[in-house]
Amino acid sequence: MRVWLLSAGLALSLLAQGAMAGTVLVVGDSISAGFGLDTRQGWVALLEQRLKREGFDDKVVNASITGDTSASGAARLGPLLAAHKPALVIVELGGNDGLRGQPPAQLKQNLASMIDASQAAGAKVLLLGMQLPPNYGVRYTTAFAKVYGELASEKSVPLVPFFLEGVGGVPELMQADGVHPTQAAQGKLLENAWPALKPLL
Repeated sequence: MRVWLLSAGLALSLLAQGAMAGTVLVVGDSISAGFGLDTRQGWVALLEQRLKREGFDDKVVNASITGDTSASGAARLGPLLAAHKPALVIVELGGNDGLRGQPPAQLKQNLASMIDASQAAGAKVLLLGMQLPPNYGVRYTTAFAKVYGELASEKSVPLVPFFLEGVGGVPELMQADGVHPTQAAQGKLLENAWPALKPLL
């Protein structure tokens, strides 16, 4: 009888651990898609490796697409939520909006809809903020950067204020186009996200 109880307890424990494991869905642009790199070298792949090293069973789905804007990310989020049922959604979008000079109000609306949809689907959300180079003008770059902080406060979601902190503008960590991080920068990107990401797992 004791052996049976021990076996049943072990089975329940394993089931509980399995139930705790979830899916981390990353919805981003070329920064998270690993533009110019082998996808196994990108920060999202490094995240998956780190989760395994630290004993997390979460599965990582990288749904990032080079060139994606907040509008296109918002448009394709619904099917992604339905297909993967994530426990956590990491939103890394906005850079292409800024480079195209799109209105910050539109960026905010699109990201807000993504946060709302993710939360309605039962997922936690981590927002990875972006900033623009100063040549876009102080007024625009300030309004753009403020979008992320305002959303994090209004929607009560954790925020990495500038995902490319310590990478953007550092020549040896950027590819020749000056926009996309090199392989050497991917670990730094993960380190930028990890303190806000880990408590959500």
